[in-house]
Amino acid sequence: MNLDDLIRSLTPEVYENLKNAVATGRWPNGRKLEEGQRELCMEAIIWYENAHNIAADQRTGYIDLGSKAGKGKGPDEQVLTIK
Repeated sequence: MNLDDLIRSLTPEVYENLKNAVATGRWPNGRKLEEGQRELCMEAIIWYENAHNIAADQRTGYIDLGSKAGKGKGPDEQVLTIK
């Protein structure tokens, strides 16, 4: 079994557990993740999201750079001038 086969065989529950472990720095049983484990988990998460065609805006680490770029004031926004 190669890495691609392993990632494709991960269940959504395992994927969520990996995401939670990276976010909290702890395994579900409370043990601390070592730095190397965190890196491998993050890599597995990224591979999983690519292999399962997770939408870009739902992927780990997604930053929406376009939502405010080029937009002016909205109806509820005011310019604040400090004197």
